[in-house]
Amino acid sequence: MPTIAVHTLGCKVNQYDSEAMLESFEKAGYESVPFDQDADVYLVNTCTVTGTGDQKSLKLIRRLNREHPDAGIIVAGCLAQRDAEKVALPGVKLIVGVQRRSEVVALYQEAVRRGALIDAIAPLKDAPFETLFVSRHEGKTRATMKIQEGCDRYCAYCVIPYVRGPVRSMPLEALRAEARRLAESGYREIVLTGIHLASYGRGMDETLLDAIRAVQETPGVMRIRLGSLEPKVVTEEFARELSGFDKLCPQFHLSLQSGSDGVLKRMHRRYTADEYRQAADTLRAYFENPAITTDVIAGFPGETDEEHAETEAFLRKIGFARIHVFPYSRRSGTVADRLPGQVPEEVKKNRANKLIEIGNQLEIAYVQSLKGAEKEVLFETASPDGGAEGYTREYVRVRADARPGEIRRVRIGETQGTLAVGTILSEERR
Repeated sequence: MPTIAVHTLGCKVNQYDSEAMLESFEKAGYESVPFDQDADVYLVNTCTVTGTGDQKSLKLIRRLNREHPDAGIIVAGCLAQRDAEKVALPGVKLIVGVQRRSEVVALYQEAVRRGALIDAIAPLKDAPFETLFVSRHEGKTRATMKIQEGCDRYCAYCVIPYVRGPVRSMPLEALRAEARRLAESGYREIVLTGIHLASYGRGMDETLLDAIRAVQETPGVMRIRLGSLEPKVVTEEFARELSGFDKLCPQFHLSLQSGSDGVLKRMHRRYTADEYRQAADTLRAYFENPAITTDVIAGFPGETDEEHAETEAFLRKIGFARIHVFPYSRRSGTVADRLPGQVPEEVKKNRANKLIEIGNQLEIAYVQSLKGAEKEVLFETASPDGGAEGYTREYVRVRADARPGEIRRVRIGETQGTLAVGTILSEERR
């Protein structure tokens, strides 16, 4: 039986796409093996959000060819879409980008038959939504469902609109069918994700609320979690509608990037810091102590010490439950690459470290805010110390005397950094 190994760089959308391609190979008779083992085929799903992502992808492809010269290499994802010539390295048989992934097996086998590289990069203008299916997800409890693709925001620092193409969405009937299939497979929680999730349904007379409602109405689904949202989508009406979905987890990832209005304007973000604060306040008005998480970029071109200090203060003001911090990475072809005032690498690194420290402090404080509270926990993995670990609806990690796959009511007791320890209060919820 031929073997395949897959490695994914980048976001959860990429992880979803990788799993879908892997399943296509398995259905065609290939056996999946760990990436550090010998395989007949290696699939690298690339990321190009940062220069580091590019370097990691290219380094990995070269290493694979050096260590496994007889294996075939497939390169997929955003870097492949952006610069197919760059990834057309020795050993690469197929370049597939961010479309035609459902054809990956047939394309690879055709490349082998020809004995030549196939560049299957497809143009993204007017591209349809490519429906991919994944039947296996992390921990057998939580399933990710990609319902949206593409972005048209064109933020000054971002290459994603150029490599993921225009906004397109999974048709609502296909979404309902996929939710039913996942529920029937035993998944308790479904995570709705996309490149720009708030754009779901554009051009289809439907909205993200319609998508959430479709999953809410699916028997067997017990939790719904949302991917990243843009602050401007969080209106009073939107939050009120969300609060009516009893399966929706009160964890909201609102992308920030900077707490300084000057930086936000140069980034071409479409909100101010105060509008972001209003969005957070609106969610807190409709949900009790929700977890609000975010992304922040340190050292955007022209960022002064004063603007960085504004971001530090803003993070503390909002009181985030978790923060992902990224030093600004120059991307050729973007507006930000041409801006004056590029911040030195050492300064970006120092500013990022300061923001990471604040994020750690805020995450610990949020976990501590749950002490004494009763929370529903979906247990996912066995704990090395006995019992199991899982996540509250707010996505706080909890350890208790339970078994993986159970949903139990838990009283939060002590906290150990970002881990909470709980006492079981109820029988498993089914």
